[in-house]
Amino acid sequence: MQRSDDRILITHVGSLPRTPTLRDLLVRQDRGEPIDPGDLDRAAEDAVRTVVRKQLDVGVDVGNDGEQPRVGFSTYPARRMRGFGGESKRRPSRDLAEFPDFQAMLAARRAGAARINNAPQAIAEIEYVDLTDAGRECDLFQRCTDGEPRRFVERFMTAASPGTIATILLNAHYDSHERYIRALAREMRKEYALIHARGLVLQLDCPDLAMERARFFQDESLEGFLKFVELHVDAINEAIAGIPPDRVRLHFCWGNYDGPHTHDVPLEPLLPLLYRARVGALSLPFASPRHQHEWKALEGHPLPDGMLLLPGVIDTTTNVVEHPEVVADRIAAAVEVVGDRRRVIASTDCGFGTFAGSEMIAHSVVWAKLAALKEGAALATKRLWG
Repeated sequence: MQRSDDRILITHVGSLPRTPTLRDLLVRQDRGEPIDPGDLDRAAEDAVRTVVRKQLDVGVDVGNDGEQPRVGFSTYPARRMRGFGGESKRRPSRDLAEFPDFQAMLAARRAGAARINNAPQAIAEIEYVDLTDAGRECDLFQRCTDGEPRRFVERFMTAASPGTIATILLNAHYDSHERYIRALAREMRKEYALIHARGLVLQLDCPDLAMERARFFQDESLEGFLKFVELHVDAINEAIAGIPPDRVRLHFCWGNYDGPHTHDVPLEPLLPLLYRARVGALSLPFASPRHQHEWKALEGHPLPDGMLLLPGVIDTTTNVVEHPEVVADRIAAAVEVVGDRRRVIASTDCGFGTFAGSEMIAHSVVWAKLAALKEGAALATKRLWG
């Protein structure tokens, strides 16, 4: 995995806003409405070319396809694997239950979006029998990037972790959560291996390791939740056993929504368990108003030797464009706590388009935020390298 050897590199967490045409096609398909597959393929290719070019224009160093062909960062496996159907019935998180007026506001905003709380569930033995869609997504991204005169320093592809899938595409088949997690690790291993075989860095999206404390596991004690985090990390390690750790980065967050977040679990007790993951980089959010202080947890639990930190220094839930000096300060704080400027790659807190139709930030503002990230990284580079 590329390090910041002579300057602070920038990346992002993965999802980027889809074009209106692609967004509408994906939402209609997700709702079971008939669409023309050719229209979807053409819209996806146009969208990938657009986000690749925009990332290069703004100066993103480590880029991806923006998850353009996917209806959602966590729900797409339901279309790629056997055994899913019906509807999950996810419980609201504790902060939404305590602030019902915000819950209603959020529901209204998501009325035209892809399914989030009622996505399919596991209704039979799950099986990943056809990697065609995963392979086509990798091929499309590589074809679009190879056709550009400029190049990313490195390319990555995201994939949902076993724990994320299990807590969003709920279990209506297996006799225990552990059995479901193990089955997902066994089957998702195939997609992870494909991404690695295509020469792309694998990013595992793992909001379950924090976000679900206030949702799926809200009735558990902190000690009970930490045991489930341990189970989910073990499942990740099983699924990526054949991939070198330095080709995997792990994204962790408390949920990409602009809600109260008053029941979010602290980072400090989770860090030792995150460090057990066989990955080469951790993507952690440090720009949210609720979690800007969390970088201090790394003082008591230093980043393992050789592991990179991808600090989120841009908030992906607000249309306020961060001042580059603020971005530079956040990067500098991350470098100080890590102790090595080469092991920090500046990033965003989360994705900008985690589900089709549920975007919170205007498209033009997304690119302004990424431009601020680039400018802030340049300022930090002057401070750190002179």
